[in-house]
Amino acid sequence: MKNFWKKYKYLLISCASVAAVLLVWYILIDVMKLTKNSVFPGVGKTFQTFVVKLTEKKPDGATLGQHLQESLKVCLLGYSIGAVLGIPLGIAMAWNKWCDWLIRPVFDLIRPVPGLAWTPMFILIFGIGIEAKAMVIFVNSFVACIVNTYTGIRQTDELHMWVGDVFGASGWQKLIKIAIPTATPMIFTGLRTALGGSWMALVAAEMLAASKGLGFMIQQARYISRPDLVIIGMLMIGVVGLILDLILQKVETMVAKGMNAQ
Repeated sequence: MKNFWKKYKYLLISCASVAAVLLVWYILIDVMKLTKNSVFPGVGKTFQTFVVKLTEKKPDGATLGQHLQESLKVCLLGYSIGAVLGIPLGIAMAWNKWCDWLIRPVFDLIRPVPGLAWTPMFILIFGIGIEAKAMVIFVNSFVACIVNTYTGIRQTDELHMWVGDVFGASGWQKLIKIAIPTATPMIFTGLRTALGGSWMALVAAEMLAASKGLGFMIQQARYISRPDLVIIGMLMIGVVGLILDLILQKVETMVAKGMNAQ
């Protein structure tokens, strides 16, 4: 029993906290009737709408699954491109002073600008479609990956580098064998930060310019005063974001184990 508790303690506590929130929600709205369902729906009404929305396209022209698929497609596209370009560039800037001198001034100028601020420009260039939203996600992912990768490489212990010099390691060998493994936790922190930021930016971008997606669904529900659909959209955003983060945590653990095995 003790081993079971140690192994699943976090999961059990998390489930209990979610159940407690649902119980309070049910008591306040469904039992005590503190507000009308048209203002803030209860658990029963929200669940009923969720089941219906799985197959019903009304009132926004798509089922819940179609909205989710569209959001995931755009998010993962922009996020992946940002990570693939951002991590190598962060490594290059941290490892090579010429790259740092040439790229960092431009990057420091762009970095404070939030991804959503680029939305009007991307809409003008690409129109209201997947490209504009993917570019918003790309900016968020790209910046987060560069910052964390750069920081991780720069924090490499000088003693480790000195040991590499003693054994005659080349600059490339020190980068591959010392700097990057040392920076891996920071790189994955950047990936997780980028994923969370990308997911939030996507939903916000869909509220501004989209014809499908969870953000679009929430915005349309707001226009027609459907708080049940708004809540469903918010819950889906939270659940999917949590699942994506857990997947990334699992990948990080696998990569760390692989490096330790070497």
